[in-house]
Amino acid sequence: MSGYEIPQKVQRLYEDIQPSDLRYHTRRVALTKEFTFDSAHHLHLYEGKCKSMHGHTYKLVMTLSGYVNEIGICVDFSDMKRIYEETIKQRLDHRYLNDVMPLMNTTAENMIVWIWEQLDRRLTEEGLTEKGTRLEELVLYETPTSYATLKREWMQDE
Repeated sequence: MSGYEIPQKVQRLYEDIQPSDLRYHTRRVALTKEFTFDSAHHLHLYEGKCKSMHGHTYKLVMTLSGYVNEIGICVDFSDMKRIYEETIKQRLDHRYLNDVMPLMNTTAENMIVWIWEQLDRRLTEEGLTEKGTRLEELVLYETPTSYATLKREWMQDE
């Protein structure tokens, strides 16, 4: 055997597989996608180099969960990208965070809660929440080795 195999036949819908076969299960699954944006900020009442204006390439790791539809898809990765770009990136990318975010110290700890609120609201507006899709976790990297994490259970009213 040569190490690779060339299919002899391509699977055809309605011939080899039926639409009722496309959803394999009805379990909740999680999907994760990573995004980046570049922004500048500075911190108030902070004694350290971050009190001066400086920039970061932030990385946001978004995890959604939900149930697959009749063709086996929970949330399309392209929809996750569109929601992120329209909700977060267009507001924060190449911006001075102290001007474009609500009045707060623009720490990763504050920013991640604000980002969660924006994304959660958007999922509801798009009708995804009523289909069982929800934010499970966000991770916001300020540097490659420093990040804040937020989980769904921490955002529930205490």
